[in-house]
Amino acid sequence: MSWKPELDEMERRAALARQMGGADSVAFHHGRGKLTVRERIELLTDPDGFQETGVLAGSPQWEGNDLADLTPANSVVGVAKINGRKVAVQGDDFTIRGGSADGMIGQKSNWAIRHAYMNRIPYIRLLDATGGSVRHFETIGRTYVVGPEVGGGSGVDDLLWYVPIVNVVLGSVAGAPAVIAVDGHFNVMVRGTSQLFVGGPPVVRASRGLEISKEELGGEQVHVYENGVVQNLAETEAEAMQQARRFLSYLPQNVWEMSPRSEPTDDPERREEGLLSLIPRNIRRIYNPRKLLDWVLDRDSFFEIQPHWGKARITGLARVDGYPVGVMINNPRENGGSTNKGTSEKIMRMIQLCDTFHLPLIYFCDEPGFSVGPADERSGIIRSGARLMLTSRLSQMPYLVFITRQAYGVAGGLQYRRGHALYRRYAWPSAHWGSMHIEGGVTAAYRREIREADDPEAKRMEIEARLNEIRSPLRTAHAFGIEDMIDPRETRPLLVDFVRDAQSYIAANLGPTSRIPYLP
Repeated sequence: MSWKPELDEMERRAALARQMGGADSVAFHHGRGKLTVRERIELLTDPDGFQETGVLAGSPQWEGNDLADLTPANSVVGVAKINGRKVAVQGDDFTIRGGSADGMIGQKSNWAIRHAYMNRIPYIRLLDATGGSVRHFETIGRTYVVGPEVGGGSGVDDLLWYVPIVNVVLGSVAGAPAVIAVDGHFNVMVRGTSQLFVGGPPVVRASRGLEISKEELGGEQVHVYENGVVQNLAETEAEAMQQARRFLSYLPQNVWEMSPRSEPTDDPERREEGLLSLIPRNIRRIYNPRKLLDWVLDRDSFFEIQPHWGKARITGLARVDGYPVGVMINNPRENGGSTNKGTSEKIMRMIQLCDTFHLPLIYFCDEPGFSVGPADERSGIIRSGARLMLTSRLSQMPYLVFITRQAYGVAGGLQYRRGHALYRRYAWPSAHWGSMHIEGGVTAAYRREIREADDPEAKRMEIEARLNEIRSPLRTAHAFGIEDMIDPRETRPLLVDFVRDAQSYIAANLGPTSRIPYLP
């Protein structure tokens, strides 16, 4: 006797589930310029690479013993491939109860987290959910005490140390899902259609009496440009998926594996003449730091992370001789390249990412020091700076520094080595450094001499000129205060040499890192 009737019935029920919230609900969703959860997964993953789990999970409607209809769970989960490698995917289905808790079925919403943990593969969450709903209280006939299991709970906390986590914000995300959006290694939202908030406009109206739109409360202007909660911004959902795919292409499947190397297509010995004149002799003039990245990294390999926030430091992922690396460079076009509170947090995220997944971190240093002034003090720059110092000191990823121009004060000192981790440092002839700038330090150190001079301004300029004569980095090199002075055109060959050497260090130190406390 064949089991084909049962198989036919399984397929009928699966077809009901794939209708999601129904034709009208899907059409409404499309009318707002948004894709359905299955369309999103198709964009995210390799062709024909998604194996769905739990498609039959849902709330059935019965006619006697026959299934009349099925409202599927509002979460789609499964395993897919991205760039040929397996990932666990969870996508919220907003067409069913807005993705809220009363549309969940059993533990389906946590399946992808557990699967990623057990199989040591990346976890991707496509967020389009409103979190808890008071309607759920009526459904279950009671209220409940919120615990750590809400929104994934400790499962995500554990995953952070072991596998890459990517969160893509694709709609109005509130409550516990909003917290999930920042509980990962990379997040991105879509211009005009993504919002993120602890409580949406109705909650704000009820608690504060304030009328506010979703965009004003939690759109990209708030979270990408103003507070840096979300790292990257995409113009379309398709672009958001491409950013997620590209981010993962630089990372290993887990902390026990090496990052994937791409076939090199760029000359490892490339020496760009433009590097020789990139840094202006006049220290008050700025330059384009992105040119430096173009000239020393593998061509077209730089993927910038958080370009709209903490802009005094450019950060991202790239390849050198095909090997993935983390990259940082001061941006003199923003706040003079000086590190403020927001920039400190941005740097810490990059260090944490590289340390967790054993990526070499390359830093092109032009650091004038921590940002100073009343606004910076009120922001808590001292606390942020202390956390950044601790994060840097505890990190163990391979670390390569090129001092291209400045390295002043405590922030400038963060280019120094840590412990016994692999480390190298080079300086360009344009470099200069110290505990503080000569121009600002003279007034403090020679206050009395300047005040008592017949011409205080002339005396100040005289002292500055005298000190500038001994600022040459070559004098520091004579004292072995800097290991190697180099021709800027040698930067790429030395960079390639370091990254190649780093591979054996990384291979010998794979596994979880536990020295840096993870901070979203």
